[in-house]
Amino acid sequence: MSDANEPTGNAHQAWQRALDEGRFLIQRCGGCAQAVFQPRELCPHCGHGRLAFEAPAGTGTVYATTVVRRKPAEGGDYNVALIDLDEGCRLMSRVEGVPPAEVRIGQRVAARVQVSKDGKGLVLFDPLTAATATPAGAA
Repeated sequence: MSDANEPTGNAHQAWQRALDEGRFLIQRCGGCAQAVFQPRELCPHCGHGRLAFEAPAGTGTVYATTVVRRKPAEGGDYNVALIDLDEGCRLMSRVEGVPPAEVRIGQRVAARVQVSKDGKGLVLFDPLTAATATPAGAA
């Protein structure tokens, strides 16, 4: 059963397949070189149709955050955040590894992919600390 609110189209399907395989990808425009997220067929910056997938560094900064309240029996509170990736695009996700109310605007985070039992990949973020911060491309 499909969800009418779920984005459709080849770009989104390709992105979700990669995510289901554990790979987090964004797009970069071949016309203006801007990073693009959500996956789409045309660049939202210049309208160019040549968007290529690439792996981002995976690091970013919390732009906005809120706590969604739930009963403990339903899994408890969780965080929803807007993350500015270092590549220049923004996405909505969750920051985990700290209590939801402790996520802060300006906090540095790193992406990871979590694949659910039904095989669907999801991008989540963990706080970066001085001990876990690694420059992009470093092994």
